[in-house]
Amino acid sequence: MQSLVTFTTPPHPCSYLPDRSARMRYEIVSQLTALEYEERLQQGWRRFGFSLFRPDCGSCQECKSIRVLVATFEPDRSQKRAWAANASDVRLEIGAPAVSRAKLDLYDRYHQYQSETKGWSEHGAKDPDDYIESFVDNPFANEEWCYYLGDRLVGVGYVDRVRDGLSAIYFFHEPEERRRSLGTFNVLSIIENARHSGLPYVYLGYYVKCCRSLEYKGRFRPSEVLSADDQWRPFRGDDHSTGSSQRG
Repeated sequence: MQSLVTFTTPPHPCSYLPDRSARMRYEIVSQLTALEYEERLQQGWRRFGFSLFRPDCGSCQECKSIRVLVATFEPDRSQKRAWAANASDVRLEIGAPAVSRAKLDLYDRYHQYQSETKGWSEHGAKDPDDYIESFVDNPFANEEWCYYLGDRLVGVGYVDRVRDGLSAIYFFHEPEERRRSLGTFNVLSIIENARHSGLPYVYLGYYVKCCRSLEYKGRFRPSEVLSADDQWRPFRGDDHSTGSSQRG
């Protein structure tokens, strides 16, 4: 790995818990292998493009890295319904990341819907260069998962494949198809792919209790969370929501 710069942001309003302040630690790299990133994943880091990041919020420890235990995973009833609703109708194509007008438009529709329904920050139309920086230009090869209903693009996800598992980077989908629970279907598809590949974990990013956009990750069980002492321990959260928007 070749690191260019590291920095921690000043305190700012938390995107996940409005009554909290947050700080993020970033490391920008020019080179990074999948093996080196696996080590960072195990330490609670995430990435977009060449930017690695993790929360650095002092006494607040609500952002917990979470990973699914693939070998013993069992879908719950709502997850089984999501699989049944999509497995025969939705086509998945896995390939190299690329930008297209269809993906940019879908990204914009998804974020507009999330802004209107869940209070996400407003943003203008996604710029192709920004999209490339976030999802297409990567320090090591990763995967783009495109979901189609007939010939229509209805979901796009980005996945890192490392030695001990798959890491779900980001997923966005067609708001008009929200009753299909495409977010849940995407996670189930990643878990199934990891199972067939003999990989032990699926990394889902950060779980945050009481955050509608991130609580859904606690429904994929059994799973583990990274504790404050940097040890992976069984996740035992008792209350969790069914939200399907996926970020973090």
